Amino acid sequence: MHRNKRLKIRKEDRVFHLKSTDKELLGRWYYLMTMGRQLDNKAPNYLKQALGWSYHAPYAGHDGIQLAIGQIFEKEKDHLFPYYRDMLTTISAGLTAEEIILNGLSKKDDIASGGRHMSNHFAKPEWNIHNVSSCTGNHTQHAVGVARAIKYYGADAVAISSQGESSTSEGYVYEAINGASNERLPVIFVFQDNDYGISVPKKDQTANPRAATNFEGFKNLEIIYCNGLDVINSMNAMTLAKKVVKEQEVPVIVHANCVRIGSHSNSDRQDLYRDANELLSVKGQDPLQRFRERLIYSGIFTETDLDDLDKRAKKEISTAHKKVITMPDPDPESIHQFVLPEPYKPEKYTAGLQLNDDGKKMRFIEALNTTLKAEFRNNPDTFIWGQDVANKEKGGIFNVTKGMQQEFGRQRVFNAPIAEDYIVGTANGMSRFSDKIRIVVEGAEFADYFWPAMEQLIELSHDYWRSNGKFSANVTIRLASGGYIGGGLYHSQTIEGALTTLPGLRIVYPSFADDAAGLLRTSIRSHGPTIFLEPKALYNDPSAEATVPDDFEVPFGVARIRREGKDMTMITYGNTTHFCLQAANKIAEETGKEIEVIDLRSLVPLDKALVLESVRKTNRALIVHEDKVFAGFGGELAGLISSEAFESLDAPVVRVGSEFTPVGFNRILEKEILPNAEKVYKTAKELLEY
Repeated sequence: MHRNKRLKIRKEDRVFHLKSTDKELLGRWYYLMTMGRQLDNKAPNYLKQALGWSYHAPYAGHDGIQLAIGQIFEKEKDHLFPYYRDMLTTISAGLTAEEIILNGLSKKDDIASGGRHMSNHFAKPEWNIHNVSSCTGNHTQHAVGVARAIKYYGADAVAISSQGESSTSEGYVYEAINGASNERLPVIFVFQDNDYGISVPKKDQTANPRAATNFEGFKNLEIIYCNGLDVINSMNAMTLAKKVVKEQEVPVIVHANCVRIGSHSNSDRQDLYRDANELLSVKGQDPLQRFRERLIYSGIFTETDLDDLDKRAKKEISTAHKKVITMPDPDPESIHQFVLPEPYKPEKYTAGLQLNDDGKKMRFIEALNTTLKAEFRNNPDTFIWGQDVANKEKGGIFNVTKGMQQEFGRQRVFNAPIAEDYIVGTANGMSRFSDKIRIVVEGAEFADYFWPAMEQLIELSHDYWRSNGKFSANVTIRLASGGYIGGGLYHSQTIEGALTTLPGLRIVYPSFADDAAGLLRTSIRSHGPTIFLEPKALYNDPSAEATVPDDFEVPFGVARIRREGKDMTMITYGNTTHFCLQAANKIAEETGKEIEVIDLRSLVPLDKALVLESVRKTNRALIVHEDKVFAGFGGELAGLISSEAFESLDAPVVRVGSEFTPVGFNRILEKEILPNAEKVYKTAKELLEY
């Protein structure tokens, strides 16, 4: 039976011993350590000379564990997620002095990000050394996600996540470790414990003296405690961790005791919170100096031997410096590159319109369900998970995924913990394993519950830009949105006003079954992240029914004229599209005035051309959406029209939307707060008469 105890490094697990380990290997380790330390010491000088490296988190005191992480990492096979203090980790994994300095100076040819991300955030995507965030510890989610793919595809590999002990206080770290232990995933979580989170001592972080102790109650999880100052002990710990992950098929935490010799970063002054005795003590524990002394004392190397290695490393750094200092900086004109990857482009339905009457008439919910199943059949590397999406006959709160697990199995269609951050974060991670993978998640049961995942959504939104085009998660996030169901708080809000402020996301909001099917198909087949907002009040509403061809596709950024007219333009999407059509038809019957109704379908990218063309034709614009008028997406549309079609306007640009309040539960309150056909009709008449 699998046990859950602190795992001791037994005699038989000690693969490395100082005297019996190959001299050449020990020399290579020392060379990597001295080169890393020289670079670590040199980094602040670049800032003093105003050359760069404006963020530097020194790693001195973490040398043993960082060398070990890099040594057990197998490039292009394993997946490594280093954090901002992991300079030696990445050097040990294979990065050169030139690549480290390129990153430090934020040069155009920096392999991590081309100068787009903070210095000291080292990566090499082609080796699976991932570009991670400054949001400390959040990459644990990504490591778990890629480990899920490693397990599913049977790869002989592990995911390695490295972080400081203080970041384990973050909730998403608990979500990651809980999920990894529940799914028994091949991931190693390394906690580099130096006793401080910037200036916050460990005692202010947790009651346990060691952060890993907080996780000892987790089933299917092994914990190895090691001395991160000691090279041999750290190498044995990391080697054992990899062995346990592969043989026992459980995740492992390696908790490494370290010291922080320098300040947290170059913007920190540790003398403000650490006394002189403590600072003297940590310097006396310097892992590099101790390893050097042991190598000499053991007789394996002479002092001259190690001096020669020091000089060789210094020469390599000097050569790299001279080369990098003349290399180009990023081009300011490149800022708009890699915001979003090119999407899938329909070849048959280029305008997102049916070409004939072929197809089946469907309700909104059936169109979604049918399209999901078709895409899962089309690409066997498509997955979906979320809350309640796959339990017997249930397929989500609204049964959009009904029948999918029965057809495609539990490994492709499965329930996630009630942890929105984990749902989105592991989607990001799993998509890193292979570009052929496509992931759909129910980001939350209702859009209102999505807020805990915002931290991971931010990651999705700038992964492509931050990595200089090296990686973008192929993820579609489905969210049941909006009101008109009597749901009240957390069940009736729509959140696109906030989401559209984030560059790097596609955001779509269909109104009819055909567009729901076509946009979902395009979203799943595209590279990059898409937010797919579903007006849940329309799931079974007959007014949203439409004929849906089997292979229907809708391109991003192409709006649809739902009703043609010449006297005014209504710009809308989602639930309110139907109110606009009702109001326009009523006005036509009463007055003969013809209102053009534009269904945006896609908010980002936006079909600016069609909006402006229509407004220039009709000379009046009414923007209608379910979200709040104040700070809603309509403000962006109004700004666009006012700045680019002002001379065509015969009246002010007017907006209809929700009141600036939460959506109430009682139907009387809901009706007063949300827009409806009568409110649209009344405002439209006033605008026509202006």
